[in-house]
Amino acid sequence: MYKIIKNSSPRLSEVKAFVEKINTERIVSELFESGRDIIVTRAPGRLDVMGGIADYSGSLVLQLPIQEATLVALQRTPTRELHILSLGAEGNNRDLVFTMPLSVFERHHHPVDYSTAQVYFKQNPENSWAAYVAGAFLVLMQELQVEFEHGANIMICSEIPEGKGVSSSAALEVATMQAICTAFDITLEPRSMALLCQKVENLIVGAPCGVMDQLTSVCGESDRLLALLCQPAEIKGTVDLPEHLALWGIDSGVRHSVSGSDYSSVRIGAFMGYRIIADLAKLVVNKIGGEDFVQVEDPRWSGYLANISVSEFEETYSGFLPEAIQGNKFIAEYGGTTDTVTEIDPNRTYAVRTPTAHPIYEYARVRTFCELLVDKTESRQPELLGDLMYQSHASYSACGLGSTATDRLVNLVRDAGHEKGLYGAKITGGGSGGTVAVLGLKGAEVSIEEIAGKYALETGYHSHVFRKSSSGAAAFGNLTLRRFDQIS
Repeated sequence: MYKIIKNSSPRLSEVKAFVEKINTERIVSELFESGRDIIVTRAPGRLDVMGGIADYSGSLVLQLPIQEATLVALQRTPTRELHILSLGAEGNNRDLVFTMPLSVFERHHHPVDYSTAQVYFKQNPENSWAAYVAGAFLVLMQELQVEFEHGANIMICSEIPEGKGVSSSAALEVATMQAICTAFDITLEPRSMALLCQKVENLIVGAPCGVMDQLTSVCGESDRLLALLCQPAEIKGTVDLPEHLALWGIDSGVRHSVSGSDYSSVRIGAFMGYRIIADLAKLVVNKIGGEDFVQVEDPRWSGYLANISVSEFEETYSGFLPEAIQGNKFIAEYGGTTDTVTEIDPNRTYAVRTPTAHPIYEYARVRTFCELLVDKTESRQPELLGDLMYQSHASYSACGLGSTATDRLVNLVRDAGHEKGLYGAKITGGGSGGTVAVLGLKGAEVSIEEIAGKYALETGYHSHVFRKSSSGAAAFGNLTLRRFDQIS
């Protein structure tokens, strides 16, 4: 039986069930070798309160780490192999197993490039999930020149529902990276860890996410909104919710993925818009030889679309942006964009004006939201905060990232209104389904249950409701487990 012998975490109660699985489940006992310690780490998902898809354009975002989390147990092994076990999550009783030698990540004693690894994991769709875990080893090999002389047995157990827009993928990446760094004595400060985890998702998994998910999973604080300026990853501190207000997340039942075509096309459209604006403004343009994108430098905007003010956008640039443009036409006229994690399809038509406007307006909304949170003298604070959330939701829909299901949940919140203690709601994360964030009075739990009940009657889907918060991986730290018969 394994027991905790070393603990840097203040949240021991949350891992009791996890340690019990290690001690009692046969498939787990077959994974771990007796005589070797096990490192345990934890990383939460997040509720995107404001900012969302504007993160890749440099916006300020407000994120709340949720109670639901991913736990990882990692044991170093003498052989240079990875043995990964993912225990079936709620609603998925199927355990997933993946094994690979670390030599897959090497060619002629050097790490392979990320595109090679991406092809490796995509060649068998049933094993694509393992890229989030094994990919962390390659990123450490590439970015920090880490040489792994040993492999690892890794067990994963997640309470975060997948595809709900609450960043189950970032939690998995962060918990894994934290476990690897602890077990292999690799020192990483929290921000750097988040950025390396983003590389796992962008370059090995192939999902073009921004960095807010990983930063929140690493650095988030319980019951506080983490304020992040995504330029590229500046932690601006935390913002407290007023004592009389609360946030919930209601799962729509429609699966969301940032690797989906809707999210990617909106992101590409925004970068197209920035490229066109840069050309209009006669900025410095440096062509990168042999590549299909350009690098734009601007002393006022610092290369981020969100730094263009609403007034400047409307007065100077909006009228020059096309509603949409064919990929091959854009490439012919502009060469490419500054985005290194998406690729323009020459045969596809991309919306441009609306995806470009979204982060500019969203940055203004998020800043106003922050100001209202700290202004205790504003008597209409809840109504104004809620209205900003409704505006953000409408902008998502205008970009093509809404869904009938999330629209229905937002409308149920709007219909309940102030009389039921509810003030605002919006789609979260990458949109196109997933979870709706709801703002209301602290005592409005009954109203949330009523909305979930109505939604279930209409759709037959019983929503998961995200109610509580917890701190990120940095605050959790790690635990060390050892078999009790080895403790002297």
